[in-house]
Amino acid sequence: MSLKNQLVIVILLFSSLISAQETDSVRYPTFKVDGTMKNKVEYASETGNSRFSVRNSRVGIRGYLTNYFGYRGQIELSDNGNFKVLDLYGSFEPVKGLSLSLGQTSIPLFNSYVVSPANLMFANRAFIGKYFLSTRDIGFLADYNFKMGVVPASIEFGAYNGNTINDPVWREKLSYGGRLELGNMKGLRSTFKFYDYLNTPKVHYLFYGADLRYEGDNWKVETEFMKRDNKDIDEDQMLSYYVQGAYAFPLKETYFFKNIVPAVRWDAIDKHMDESGFDVDRLTVGLGFGLTKKYFSSILRFDYEWYFVNQKLDILSLYDEMDSNKFTIELLLTF
Repeated sequence: MSLKNQLVIVILLFSSLISAQETDSVRYPTFKVDGTMKNKVEYASETGNSRFSVRNSRVGIRGYLTNYFGYRGQIELSDNGNFKVLDLYGSFEPVKGLSLSLGQTSIPLFNSYVVSPANLMFANRAFIGKYFLSTRDIGFLADYNFKMGVVPASIEFGAYNGNTINDPVWREKLSYGGRLELGNMKGLRSTFKFYDYLNTPKVHYLFYGADLRYEGDNWKVETEFMKRDNKDIDEDQMLSYYVQGAYAFPLKETYFFKNIVPAVRWDAIDKHMDESGFDVDRLTVGLGFGLTKKYFSSILRFDYEWYFVNQKLDILSLYDEMDSNKFTIELLLTF
Protein backbone atom coordinates (compact mmCIF):
# COMPACT_ATOMS: atom_id res chain seq x y z
CA MET A 1 0.00 0.00 0.00
CA SER A 2 1.40 3.37 -1.01
CA LEU A 3 2.18 6.09 1.54
CA LYS A 4 -0.54 8.26 -0.01
CA ASN A 5 -3.20 5.60 0.55
CA GLN A 6 -1.99 5.05 4.11
CA LEU A 7 -2.35 8.76 4.86
CA VAL A 8 -5.89 8.80 3.41
CA ILE A 9 -6.91 5.86 5.62
CA VAL A 10 -5.42 7.48 8.74
CA ILE A 11 -7.25 10.78 8.03
CA LEU A 12 -10.56 8.98 7.46
CA LEU A 13 -10.19 6.96 10.68
CA PHE A 14 -9.28 10.09 12.65
CA SER A 15 -12.26 12.01 11.20
CA SER A 16 -14.70 9.19 11.99
CA LEU A 17 -13.34 8.96 15.56
CA ILE A 18 -13.88 12.68 16.15
CA SER A 19 -17.37 12.51 14.61
CA ALA A 20 -18.31 9.59 16.85
CA GLN A 21 -17.05 11.42 19.95
CA GLU A 22 -18.99 14.58 19.06
CA THR A 23 -22.31 12.77 18.65
CA ASP A 24 -21.94 10.57 21.74
CA SER A 25 -23.96 12.58 24.26
CA VAL A 26 -23.71 16.32 23.54
CA ARG A 27 -25.31 18.26 20.70
CA TYR A 28 -23.05 21.00 19.40
CA PRO A 29 -22.76 23.90 19.46
CA THR A 30 -23.49 24.42 23.16
CA PHE A 31 -24.59 27.79 24.50
CA LYS A 32 -24.67 29.24 28.05
CA VAL A 33 -25.51 32.79 29.13
CA ASP A 34 -24.26 34.53 32.28
CA GLY A 35 -24.55 38.06 33.60
CA THR A 36 -23.85 40.53 36.39
CA MET A 37 -25.67 43.71 37.45
CA LYS A 38 -23.92 45.91 40.02
CA ASN A 39 -25.75 49.10 41.11
CA LYS A 40 -24.79 51.27 44.05
CA VAL A 41 -25.18 54.55 45.90
CA GLU A 42 -22.24 56.14 47.74
CA TYR A 43 -21.83 58.89 50.31
CA ALA A 44 -18.42 60.52 50.93
CA SER A 45 -18.41 61.76 54.50
CA GLU A 46 -15.47 64.17 54.11
CA THR A 47 -17.01 66.13 51.23
CA GLY A 48 -20.69 65.54 51.98
CA ASN A 49 -21.29 64.49 48.36
CA SER A 50 -23.16 61.40 47.15
CA ARG A 51 -23.82 59.64 43.84
CA PHE A 52 -25.77 56.81 42.25
CA SER A 53 -24.01 54.63 39.69
CA VAL A 54 -24.40 51.54 37.56
CA ARG A 55 -20.92 50.20 38.20
CA ASN A 56 -21.23 47.10 36.03
CA SER A 57 -23.79 45.42 33.81
CA ARG A 58 -22.16 42.46 32.09
CA VAL A 59 -23.62 39.85 29.77
CA GLY A 60 -21.62 36.92 28.47
CA ILE A 61 -21.94 33.72 26.47
CA ARG A 62 -19.75 30.65 26.42
CA GLY A 63 -19.86 27.18 24.94
CA TYR A 64 -18.34 24.64 22.59
CA LEU A 65 -18.52 24.30 18.83
CA THR A 66 -17.11 20.76 19.03
CA ASN A 67 -15.44 18.57 21.65
CA TYR A 68 -12.23 20.45 21.03
CA PHE A 69 -13.12 24.04 20.19
CA GLY A 70 -14.83 26.47 22.55
CA TYR A 71 -15.62 30.16 22.62
CA ARG A 72 -16.25 33.01 25.06
CA GLY A 73 -17.76 36.45 24.53
CA GLN A 74 -18.60 39.08 27.16
CA ILE A 75 -19.66 42.71 26.93
CA GLU A 76 -19.99 45.48 29.50
CA LEU A 77 -23.19 47.41 28.81
CA SER A 78 -22.29 50.05 31.39
CA ASP A 79 -18.98 50.44 33.19
CA ASN A 80 -19.72 53.73 34.93
CA GLY A 81 -21.64 54.66 31.79
CA ASN A 82 -19.17 53.28 29.24
CA PHE A 83 -19.79 50.39 26.82
CA LYS A 84 -16.92 47.90 26.53
CA VAL A 85 -16.21 44.61 24.83
CA LEU A 86 -14.44 42.38 27.36
CA ASP A 87 -13.81 38.72 26.49
CA LEU A 88 -13.61 37.71 22.83
CA TYR A 89 -11.65 34.52 22.30
CA GLY A 90 -11.72 31.01 20.93
CA SER A 91 -10.08 28.06 22.63
CA PHE A 92 -8.66 24.73 21.48
CA GLU A 93 -8.50 21.77 23.90
CA PRO A 94 -6.52 19.04 22.10
CA VAL A 95 -6.06 16.86 25.18
CA LYS A 96 -7.65 16.70 28.61
CA GLY A 97 -6.42 19.50 30.85
CA LEU A 98 -4.84 21.65 28.14
CA SER A 99 -6.53 24.80 26.78
CA LEU A 100 -5.07 27.13 24.15
CA SER A 101 -6.91 30.44 23.76
CA LEU A 102 -6.49 33.15 21.13
CA GLY A 103 -8.18 36.56 21.23
CA GLN A 104 -9.06 39.09 23.92
CA THR A 105 -8.79 37.39 27.28
CA SER A 106 -7.60 37.80 30.87
CA ILE A 107 -3.91 38.10 31.63
CA PRO A 108 -2.58 35.51 34.15
CA LEU A 109 -2.03 38.01 36.96
CA PHE A 110 -5.29 38.79 38.77
CA ASN A 111 -7.68 36.54 40.69
CA SER A 112 -11.38 36.60 39.80
CA TYR A 113 -12.31 37.40 43.40
CA VAL A 114 -10.29 40.65 43.18
CA VAL A 115 -11.41 41.97 39.79
CA SER A 116 -14.63 40.21 38.72
CA PRO A 117 -17.76 42.11 39.90
CA ALA A 118 -19.66 38.85 40.48
CA ASN A 119 -16.99 37.53 42.87
CA LEU A 120 -16.00 40.59 44.91
CA MET A 121 -16.41 40.49 48.67
CA PHE A 122 -17.11 44.26 48.85
CA ALA A 123 -18.70 46.94 46.70
CA ASN A 124 -15.29 48.46 45.87
CA ARG A 125 -12.28 46.47 44.71
CA ALA A 126 -9.08 46.09 46.69
CA PHE A 127 -6.24 48.40 45.63
CA ILE A 128 -4.51 45.47 43.89
CA GLY A 129 -7.48 44.92 41.60
CA LYS A 130 -7.92 48.59 40.70
CA TYR A 131 -4.66 50.54 40.40
CA PHE A 132 -2.03 48.21 38.93
CA LEU A 133 -3.00 47.23 35.39
CA SER A 134 -5.88 46.42 33.06
CA THR A 135 -7.05 42.85 33.62
CA ARG A 136 -7.40 41.97 29.89
CA ASP A 137 -5.44 42.25 26.68
CA ILE A 138 -5.37 40.79 23.17
CA GLY A 139 -3.09 37.79 22.84
CA PHE A 140 -2.55 34.07 23.42
CA LEU A 141 -3.01 32.10 26.65
CA ALA A 142 -2.08 28.47 27.37
CA ASP A 143 -3.52 26.78 30.48
CA TYR A 144 -2.58 23.26 31.58
CA ASN A 145 -4.34 21.56 34.51
CA PHE A 146 -2.76 18.54 36.19
CA LYS A 147 -2.14 16.99 39.61
CA MET A 148 0.93 17.16 41.82
CA GLY A 149 0.30 14.00 43.79
CA VAL A 150 -3.17 14.63 45.23
CA VAL A 151 -2.97 18.43 44.84
CA PRO A 152 -4.77 19.98 41.82
CA ALA A 153 -2.48 22.37 39.97
CA SER A 154 -2.40 24.48 36.84
CA ILE A 155 0.20 26.41 34.86
CA GLU A 156 -0.73 29.40 32.71
CA PHE A 157 1.43 31.30 30.25
CA GLY A 158 0.37 34.10 27.93
CA ALA A 159 1.77 36.60 25.42
CA TYR A 160 -0.06 39.85 24.66
CA ASN A 161 0.13 43.13 22.75
CA GLY A 162 0.80 44.97 26.00
CA ASN A 163 -1.63 47.77 25.22
CA THR A 164 -5.27 47.54 26.27
CA ILE A 165 -8.55 45.92 25.26
CA ASN A 166 -10.21 46.61 21.89
CA ASP A 167 -7.08 48.23 20.45
CA PRO A 168 -4.74 45.95 18.45
CA VAL A 169 -1.30 47.51 17.95
CA TRP A 170 1.95 46.47 16.27
CA ARG A 171 4.76 45.64 18.68
CA GLU A 172 8.44 44.84 18.30
CA LYS A 173 8.33 43.05 21.66
CA LEU A 174 5.27 41.50 23.31
CA SER A 175 4.24 41.50 26.95
CA TYR A 176 4.14 38.09 28.61
CA GLY A 177 3.37 36.48 31.95
CA GLY A 178 2.61 33.27 33.79
CA ARG A 179 0.98 31.84 36.87
CA LEU A 180 1.27 28.67 38.94
CA GLU A 181 -1.87 27.69 40.84
CA LEU A 182 -2.04 25.06 43.58
CA GLY A 183 -5.36 23.84 45.01
CA ASN A 184 -9.02 24.50 44.23
CA MET A 185 -11.36 27.39 44.97
CA LYS A 186 -12.85 25.21 47.72
CA GLY A 187 -10.35 24.44 50.44
CA LEU A 188 -6.78 25.75 50.35
CA ARG A 189 -5.51 27.57 47.26
CA SER A 190 -2.36 29.52 46.44
CA THR A 191 -0.96 31.14 43.29
CA PHE A 192 2.38 32.65 42.25
CA LYS A 193 2.46 34.95 39.22
CA PHE A 194 4.44 37.47 37.17
CA TYR A 195 3.82 39.73 34.18
CA ASP A 196 6.43 41.55 32.09
CA TYR A 197 4.58 44.56 30.67
CA LEU A 198 6.18 46.51 27.83
CA ASN A 199 3.78 49.25 26.75
CA THR A 200 6.21 51.74 25.20
CA PRO A 201 10.01 52.13 25.31
CA LYS A 202 9.47 54.41 28.32
CA VAL A 203 6.96 52.15 30.12
CA HIS A 204 8.41 48.76 31.01
CA TYR A 205 7.02 47.23 34.22
CA LEU A 206 7.52 43.90 35.93
CA PHE A 207 4.58 42.79 38.09
CA TYR A 208 4.86 39.86 40.49
CA GLY A 209 2.96 38.56 43.48
CA ALA A 210 1.45 35.67 45.37
CA ASP A 211 -1.76 34.93 47.25
CA LEU A 212 -3.20 32.43 49.70
CA ARG A 213 -6.86 31.68 50.44
CA TYR A 214 -9.09 29.16 52.14
CA GLU A 215 -12.79 28.68 51.45
CA GLY A 216 -15.10 26.51 53.54
CA ASP A 217 -18.78 25.77 53.07
CA ASN A 218 -19.94 29.20 54.25
CA TRP A 219 -16.79 31.21 54.94
CA LYS A 220 -13.57 32.29 53.27
CA VAL A 221 -10.39 34.23 54.03
CA GLU A 222 -7.95 35.64 51.47
CA THR A 223 -4.63 37.51 51.41
CA GLU A 224 -2.39 38.69 48.59
CA PHE A 225 0.52 40.99 47.81
CA MET A 226 1.64 42.46 44.48
CA LYS A 227 4.69 44.51 43.50
CA ARG A 228 5.30 46.64 40.43
CA ASP A 229 8.89 47.48 39.46
CA ASN A 230 9.87 49.87 36.71
CA LYS A 231 12.70 48.13 34.86
CA ASP A 232 14.21 51.48 33.82
CA ILE A 233 13.46 53.81 36.77
CA ASP A 234 14.16 52.51 40.30
CA GLU A 235 12.06 55.24 41.95
CA ASP A 236 8.88 54.24 40.08
CA GLN A 237 7.60 51.30 42.14
CA MET A 238 4.31 50.28 43.72
CA LEU A 239 3.42 47.71 46.39
CA SER A 240 0.04 46.64 47.72
CA TYR A 241 -1.54 43.92 49.81
CA TYR A 242 -4.88 42.97 51.33
CA VAL A 243 -6.32 40.63 53.94
CA GLN A 244 -10.06 39.96 53.83
CA GLY A 245 -12.63 37.48 55.07
CA ALA A 246 -16.37 36.83 55.22
CA TYR A 247 -18.74 34.44 56.98
CA ALA A 248 -22.27 33.60 55.81
CA PHE A 249 -24.91 32.84 58.44
CA PRO A 250 -27.80 30.91 56.84
CA LEU A 251 -31.39 31.99 57.55
CA LYS A 252 -34.67 30.10 57.26
CA GLU A 253 -35.82 29.43 53.71
CA THR A 254 -39.07 31.25 54.39
CA TYR A 255 -37.22 34.51 55.10
CA PHE A 256 -36.92 37.22 52.47
CA PHE A 257 -33.11 37.11 52.71
CA LYS A 258 -31.45 33.68 52.74
CA ASN A 259 -28.25 34.53 54.63
CA ILE A 260 -26.41 37.33 56.42
CA VAL A 261 -22.77 37.96 55.49
CA PRO A 262 -20.48 40.13 57.66
CA ALA A 263 -17.12 40.87 56.02
CA VAL A 264 -13.94 42.79 56.85
CA ARG A 265 -10.89 43.87 54.81
CA TRP A 266 -7.63 45.69 55.45
CA ASP A 267 -5.63 46.75 52.41
CA ALA A 268 -2.80 49.18 51.75
CA ILE A 269 -0.86 50.69 48.86
CA ASP A 270 2.56 52.34 48.70
CA LYS A 271 4.57 54.18 46.02
CA HIS A 272 7.15 56.16 47.99
CA MET A 273 8.83 53.10 49.55
CA ASP A 274 10.22 54.99 52.55
CA GLU A 275 10.38 54.33 56.27
CA SER A 276 7.08 56.06 57.01
CA GLY A 277 5.09 52.97 56.05
CA PHE A 278 2.41 52.50 53.41
CA ASP A 279 1.14 55.70 51.81
CA VAL A 280 -2.54 54.79 52.17
CA ASP A 281 -4.22 52.17 54.38
CA ARG A 282 -7.92 51.34 54.32
CA LEU A 283 -10.28 49.44 56.59
CA THR A 284 -13.54 48.20 55.07
CA VAL A 285 -16.36 46.56 56.99
CA GLY A 286 -19.49 45.23 55.38
CA LEU A 287 -22.79 43.55 56.09
CA GLY A 288 -24.53 41.71 53.28
CA PHE A 289 -27.93 40.07 52.88
CA GLY A 290 -27.94 37.16 50.45
CA LEU A 291 -30.82 37.00 47.98
CA THR A 292 -30.41 33.29 47.19
CA LYS A 293 -29.29 30.20 49.08
CA LYS A 294 -25.98 30.30 47.21
CA TYR A 295 -23.42 31.98 49.47
CA PHE A 296 -21.43 35.00 48.24
CA SER A 297 -23.56 35.48 45.14
CA SER A 298 -26.48 37.87 44.54
CA ILE A 299 -26.51 40.16 47.55
CA LEU A 300 -27.62 43.48 49.04
CA ARG A 301 -24.62 44.86 50.91
CA PHE A 302 -23.79 47.83 53.13
CA ASP A 303 -20.10 48.83 53.34
CA TYR A 304 -18.13 51.51 55.14
CA GLU A 305 -14.54 52.43 54.26
CA TRP A 306 -12.05 54.29 56.47
CA TYR A 307 -9.01 55.77 54.69
CA PHE A 308 -5.77 56.44 56.58
CA VAL A 309 -3.63 58.69 54.37
CA ASN A 310 0.04 58.93 55.30
CA GLN A 311 1.15 60.45 51.98
CA LYS A 312 -1.04 61.61 49.12
CA LEU A 313 -1.01 59.51 45.94
CA ASP A 314 -1.69 60.84 42.44
CA ILE A 315 -3.80 57.77 41.58
CA LEU A 316 -6.10 58.60 44.52
CA SER A 317 -6.26 62.35 43.87
CA LEU A 318 -8.31 62.61 40.69
CA TYR A 319 -11.20 63.96 42.77
CA ASP A 320 -11.69 64.57 46.50
CA GLU A 321 -14.02 61.62 47.08
CA MET A 322 -11.47 58.99 46.01
CA ASP A 323 -9.69 58.82 49.38
CA SER A 324 -12.61 60.03 51.48
CA ASN A 325 -14.33 57.76 53.99
CA LYS A 326 -17.38 56.29 52.24
CA PHE A 327 -20.66 54.60 52.99
CA THR A 328 -21.91 52.41 50.14
CA ILE A 329 -25.14 50.52 49.49
CA GLU A 330 -24.85 48.02 46.66
CA LEU A 331 -27.27 45.67 44.94
CA LEU A 332 -25.42 42.85 43.16
CA LEU A 333 -27.37 40.45 40.93
CA THR A 334 -25.71 37.50 39.18
CA PHE A 335 -27.09 34.82 36.90
